[in-house]
Amino acid sequence: MIPGAISRRRFSDLSEQEILALAISSEEDDARIYRTYAETLRPDYPDTARLFDGMAAEEDSHRQALIDLHERRFGAVIPLIRREHVAGYYARRPVWLMENLGIDRIRAEAAAMERDAERFYLKAAQRTSDAATRKLLGDLAAAEAGHQDRAAELQARHLDGAAIATEAETSHRQFVLTWVQPGLAGLMDGSVSTLAPIFATAFATQDTWTTFLVGLAASVGAGISMGFTEAASDDGEISGRGSPLKRGLASGVMTTLGGLGHALPYLIPAFWTATAIAVIVVFIELWAIAWIQNRYMQTPFLRATFQVVLGGALVFAAGVLIGSG
Repeated sequence: MIPGAISRRRFSDLSEQEILALAISSEEDDARIYRTYAETLRPDYPDTARLFDGMAAEEDSHRQALIDLHERRFGAVIPLIRREHVAGYYARRPVWLMENLGIDRIRAEAAAMERDAERFYLKAAQRTSDAATRKLLGDLAAAEAGHQDRAAELQARHLDGAAIATEAETSHRQFVLTWVQPGLAGLMDGSVSTLAPIFATAFATQDTWTTFLVGLAASVGAGISMGFTEAASDDGEISGRGSPLKRGLASGVMTTLGGLGHALPYLIPAFWTATAIAVIVVFIELWAIAWIQNRYMQTPFLRATFQVVLGGALVFAAGVLIGSG
């Protein structure tokens, strides 16, 4: 049995007063979530922050209306009941988890918050046979639907075309700094720096298993080194490059993949077959690096191709010459 599940109430067992109290606490929580989103986004996305300020104000107004209704029907003392007290009630993701995601993900989560609440109230209204409870739940569902309409109005008011374009550019820049740039550095390091040891071992021993082990060790070792170096080099506070954990992860994973790409073919026992496939993989890796540089770093494609191919060819030649000697 799940710990704490035995102490949860079923929604069907709640009284109308408790349902109203639950709605009040839910509106209060949602307003707090929207204000947290606003403060998180305000430095980089001021227009979207104003959008969430408006949505929080809407939640406050609905909460106050629910409190007024409770006072008229049941008095001033509101029972303490929250989402976590009700079995099967929709839950909100932790704010600390959402605020680390992109602006589009936060906007989508806000829309899902309103849809979840509306859908829950509608289903609950269908299950009850009590007319007053059905009306209450239906009114709450309509209020949640109204929240969605109001959110659309607020978005139209605060986010014009220029604001959306500016925030999209800021979001893209952050994505490049946090994920693409360290990932590209890792892919370049893993693809190019492991060429010499892998192909030197291959031509020196012509033993595919030994070559694979050397490639695996070089790739994993380089990935760990690059990941820790990237994470430790900049905490992102001043540079604005984002979480060091994310950058280190991107750099480490891509470094490892860059080396493993041309190490894995040596799992094939036939030496020349494995080597031919490894060379093809190297070509694909170098082309991918050039494409990423052109796509995200605005490096002219011919220049990126020349730089990557020349550097890769020199390292590859060094490995073959050393191994053949």
